[in-house]
Amino acid sequence: MKCGLLQLSVTDDPETNLPVTRSLLREAAATGAGLVLTPEVTNCLSSDRAHQNAVLRHEEDDPTLAALRADADALGIWLLIGSLALKTDDPDGRFANRSFLLGPDGAIVARYDKIHMFDVEVSETERYRESAGYRPGTQAVVADTPFARIGLTVCYDLRFPYLYRQLAKAGAEVLTVPSAFNDTTGAAHWEILLRARAIENGAYVLAPAQTGTHAAHAGRPRRSYGHSMIVSPWGEVLADGGIEPGLVLADLSLDEVSHARARIPSLSHDRSIGGP
Repeated sequence: MKCGLLQLSVTDDPETNLPVTRSLLREAAATGAGLVLTPEVTNCLSSDRAHQNAVLRHEEDDPTLAALRADADALGIWLLIGSLALKTDDPDGRFANRSFLLGPDGAIVARYDKIHMFDVEVSETERYRESAGYRPGTQAVVADTPFARIGLTVCYDLRFPYLYRQLAKAGAEVLTVPSAFNDTTGAAHWEILLRARAIENGAYVLAPAQTGTHAAHAGRPRRSYGHSMIVSPWGEVLADGGIEPGLVLADLSLDEVSHARARIPSLSHDRSIGGP
């Protein structure tokens, strides 16, 4: 299976972002990629809740989702929409950060709402409180496809290894980590964490990322780290997207998953332990 990751630099305008995403998607399909992934918040990257309320839609009305479903069907590919920012019926008005796995007929095979919210103070001038705008998910998700069992995660989830262990224990051979890592923490931790999750679980890690400075109509611009990566079950970086928007490609073989897990069978060595 050839896999393609789209590395994007989206704005806070979904109408501007969609044609760019669709163009790269068609390019990926033209290379023979049967599985294509987009980054976190493919439709809109913004921290301005008033602006988000104006431009975001509920899942059933979202034009990005509708267009990408049509594209998956037309191109006959599996497509992971890394995530979309979507309105919900939550009484506090928070949005969903929702990943979608689409089949080659455009049907929604699986949904996953990001569980872990990025509420951190990176520096004196760089603070994030994702939970103020987004409602966290509560359910881990594994999806079956003809070529692999896929475990879905999003961005900050990467720092919680128990989630990936749970997905691997449930049979996931491929772990997806669509992200919009900021450039400070990305430079320090991105590659290390991706490789660790692959090594720990003997699984492919597919991590399409946002990159560059995101121009905004409202609120302050922010920078994303880029470096979309495909990591083998042995922890090797098979492809790195650097810092420019574009396409990252690599071939996947489930034989590599079986081989890595046979060499280091840690999934069968887990033990329950007592302690504090």
